[in-house]
Amino acid sequence: MLKCYKKGYPRPQLTRADWTDLNGIWDFAFDDGDVGLAQRWYDSFPTCRSIVVPFSYQCRASGIGDTAVHRVVWYRRTLDLDRAALAERRLMLVFEGCDYHTDVWVDGRLAGSHDGGYTRFALDVTDLLGANPPVVTVRAYDAPDTAQPRGKQRWQDESYGCWYVPTTGIWKPVWMEVVDAVRITDLRLTPDVGQGCLDIQAQLTDAAVGSVLDIEVGLQGKALAHLAVGVDGPQVKARVCLPGQELYDWGLKLWSPLAPNLYDLDLRVIKDGQVRDRVGSYFGLRDVAIQGGDILVDGMPMYQRLILDQGYWADSGLTAPSEQALIDDLDRILALGYNGLRIHQKIEDERLLYWCDVKGLMVWSEMPAQYDFSPRAVAAFTAEWTAAVAQNYSHPSVIVWVPFNESWGLRTIRTDKAMQDFTVAIYHLTKALDPMRPVVSNDGWDQTVTDIVTLHDYQPDGPTLTERYTQFKDDILAGRLFHCGDHAAMVPGFGYHGQPVVISEFGGIAMSGAAGWGYGETVADEAAFIKRFDAITTAIKRLPYVAGYCYTQLTDVQQEVNGLLDHDHGLKVDGELIRQINLRPVGQRDAYTRK
Repeated sequence: MLKCYKKGYPRPQLTRADWTDLNGIWDFAFDDGDVGLAQRWYDSFPTCRSIVVPFSYQCRASGIGDTAVHRVVWYRRTLDLDRAALAERRLMLVFEGCDYHTDVWVDGRLAGSHDGGYTRFALDVTDLLGANPPVVTVRAYDAPDTAQPRGKQRWQDESYGCWYVPTTGIWKPVWMEVVDAVRITDLRLTPDVGQGCLDIQAQLTDAAVGSVLDIEVGLQGKALAHLAVGVDGPQVKARVCLPGQELYDWGLKLWSPLAPNLYDLDLRVIKDGQVRDRVGSYFGLRDVAIQGGDILVDGMPMYQRLILDQGYWADSGLTAPSEQALIDDLDRILALGYNGLRIHQKIEDERLLYWCDVKGLMVWSEMPAQYDFSPRAVAAFTAEWTAAVAQNYSHPSVIVWVPFNESWGLRTIRTDKAMQDFTVAIYHLTKALDPMRPVVSNDGWDQTVTDIVTLHDYQPDGPTLTERYTQFKDDILAGRLFHCGDHAAMVPGFGYHGQPVVISEFGGIAMSGAAGWGYGETVADEAAFIKRFDAITTAIKRLPYVAGYCYTQLTDVQQEVNGLLDHDHGLKVDGELIRQINLRPVGQRDAYTRK
């Protein structure tokens, strides 16, 4: 574990010592008549029940477990606050995720509002505190609205297909921290591997103008570099260059799945001779590039052995039951022979990305879909995707951005130019926000402008897969021939130009007797499961032009029972056999980068 990180801290790349976990028991009430605002529930909370935050009311871990639709829910909690510690300092409330529209009051006064179910927001509530122990009240509004990004959350009364019980209200950690008025509010860390440097963009409060930002870089307990920069505005840019051969005879320590080296960052804001703020962070020196048909990490072709991870638990839904549960899943992924994961239709708890950074797992980060195409849907999607990219930008494990999946919310993209323009615009917006990483415009099919051509194919027969992508390769990649049902790789007018090709969904095998569904016919037992898994995985690995794959999926999720793990995240099949199949060399391309 890195020097900067204390287990449990919800924001691993900007940590402070003084923080308080607000998860636990809160007062809770349904507001089915939507009368809470008119009746000023933020002043006088109604007779209510309790809920265990951060679990949504729909899941059993919350203590409620009611899967019916309740569009408006309210929360209340009294803060245990040391007023002496707050003298001349500021109190921040931080919500890692609350779905979907959130209003927050402190002592009956509105602190702020936020739209978006998946990204973090923070509120300075200092000036709202009354004389008594402060009371925080939260209202969340979450309609079954197809214009808001919702991912795999159903918008109908019952679950169906691969859409599940929705998540309403608080579902990620809530916490508070006492901070100085002179402080850092955000960090953007960009490695420059070629120069052995780190570019730091720090956002600070206006009160920090006139201070000095003191930066120290360390590795494995040794100080490597130091820089002090004057703060003459709310944004400071600094470049720290690291010693290579001068300090270590083996040179710079790069981050890769084979060697996930991470550097510590210690940042202090000093004003009038006093340290006013101190934050810990970290970074990896890592470069991602596309070269011909290869995905390169630090200049080395990196064959993608990914697994689809939807991040659901039987009792707690989208919310991991604990940080250890996140760690355990990543350890299982590594033990199964995968070197990365596609986080599917979810902006995950940032602590999972921290542990991917530490353990060397590559991440494809995917935006939860909206299911409508309208000006309101476009605006909601764009705002939340922009926030998600900014929030996860500095994690070295994130190597690919995936804004859209399978034309969800873009059903007629093949003929609708406005939908095509939307995916092209989001592609270029993402490249403007992050020039480093590849962007997949529409994962699976109907792609427009894209850095990687991704194909979904749940064909259960290995020889058929091999024949399809050997004999019909050119027609499939050009979009002239459907590769998955009635889906083509490219939208007419957008061609294949030699990008890397990844089979980014396949498999989905389910065993007979399980209540639910998988892709293709169910298999009778574990032996049949392994036989099919081997055949289809090996068929993909034999394709000389394919740069990797993503197997569906890590765990069973509600009615979808096609995971390698069950609903309780226990192995359903022999994990060592899965590992051997994933790591067995077949041809040249998949022989790279083995652990």
